[in-house]
Amino acid sequence: MTKGRLEAFSGGVLAIIITIMVLELKIPEGETFADLKPMFYKFLSYVFSFLYVGIYWNNHHHLFQATKNVNGKMLWANLHLLFWLSILPFATAWMGENHFTKNPVALYGFVLLMCAIAFNILETCVDREGKDSAIARALKSTLKEKLSLVFYTLGIGLSFVYPVIAVVLYYLVALMWTVPDLRIEKTLE
Repeated sequence: MTKGRLEAFSGGVLAIIITIMVLELKIPEGETFADLKPMFYKFLSYVFSFLYVGIYWNNHHHLFQATKNVNGKMLWANLHLLFWLSILPFATAWMGENHFTKNPVALYGFVLLMCAIAFNILETCVDREGKDSAIARALKSTLKEKLSLVFYTLGIGLSFVYPVIAVVLYYLVALMWTVPDLRIEKTLE
């Protein structure tokens, strides 16, 4: 399989994930802005999950811009990532439906943690193109990845006591990644 086919397939799956998430936002009965109030938590969880899917799409794109070949390990690692991302609509809907309570927030954090681990595995598979490859040079520093894993893990633990703080940690990670990972772009230049 060419990297273009892998990127196209992944982009299609991510588009479906976003579509599934937006379909969870049911149109309220009524025409006033007050009728939207009960949807606040659902909408907020959707916004942040949309942001997360966008972050993964962006970083996936950058990762495969620097990739020359696709092998079986990359394909399976990519499917592993897509699996965890495909669980995101369920976790998003459950968290929004239950107004960010402890168990849904814990599950949401777990799914985010597994997405991060899956992306790290994908990076490792791609990185095996050689120690002198552009990707290997670009991914020497993994501070953001490590901080993300720590924040997700702390958030999962805190969700059972202070779910709001857990959500803040999850979204601090999102804010940290909204600036695209430029390590690969800079290395390719």
